Amino acid sequence: MTARTPTTDAPPATAPVADGQPGHVVETFDYPGADRIRQELGIVLKRGDGHIVLADCASGTGLLEIWARGKSKICFRATGTTGRLTLEIPAVYAIKGAAGHTADVTLTAADSTRQDIDVPKDSWTPVGESADPAGRDFALLDIRTSR
Repeated sequence: MTARTPTTDAPPATAPVADGQPGHVVETFDYPGADRIRQELGIVLKRGDGHIVLADCASGTGLLEIWARGKSKICFRATGTTGRLTLEIPAVYAIKGAAGHTADVTLTAADSTRQDIDVPKDSWTPVGESADPAGRDFALLDIRTSR
């Protein structure tokens, strides 16, 4: 007679790898490093789609250039077919369009007067106080680019 080892038909025991359900990732489109940029440059970068990014003005040509009273020139690199960035830069008076993109910009004065201005590719465009008969300060609030 041969001895047999008892067997069971039960599946092997399993244990969960992690407790609970996996977390969810929610993209807020908040601008990365915005707090540091605010402290260093005095501008507020809020949200964007990643196709308009702050750039070192010495990093090359063809950048979108923002000129504001009391600040050094501020530059952005436009990538992709379209882009969007919400921000706050006070006292903006001129914008030079990027080489490969047109831009539509929105500025607002303290009394809520709004300017919606088209900025052609690679061209200087007066905005804010330069485009206002009363010479009021305007803050740049929105940039939208397209090819």
